[in-house]
Amino acid sequence: MGGLPAYVRLVRGSALGELQKEYVIASRVAGAGTLRLMFSQVLPNCAAPLIVQATLGFSTAVLDAAALGFLGIGVQPPLAEWGLMLASARDYMDNAWWIVTMPGIAILVTVLSINVLGDALRDALDPKLKRIQ
Repeated sequence: MGGLPAYVRLVRGSALGELQKEYVIASRVAGAGTLRLMFSQVLPNCAAPLIVQATLGFSTAVLDAAALGFLGIGVQPPLAEWGLMLASARDYMDNAWWIVTMPGIAILVTVLSINVLGDALRDALDPKLKRIQ
């Protein structure tokens, strides 16, 4: 709930920007109601920045969970967690580097794949990027 104001500000700013565009004004002059304008014109064009913000927030949550586990504040030892794996492998870094490297690579691949997925979703769902055929 603490991150909700960032999403609200993003959607509000995008919606205010979209309401000033000519196609929204033309739809309003043509007689479209407020709900029709909101769901057919404004919200589809506000989805792209919202998707990017959500995937960045999810990636940040993964990194935060790993950091808390590394510090010993997160998940406790009977359960497996990447940050806890990194913290317990600190003593073996000189002799067995792969014990530290593998959880770090798993975190890297997960965060990178979430960001790439968010970018692909933005490209697929953004009406501004669709070609007219």
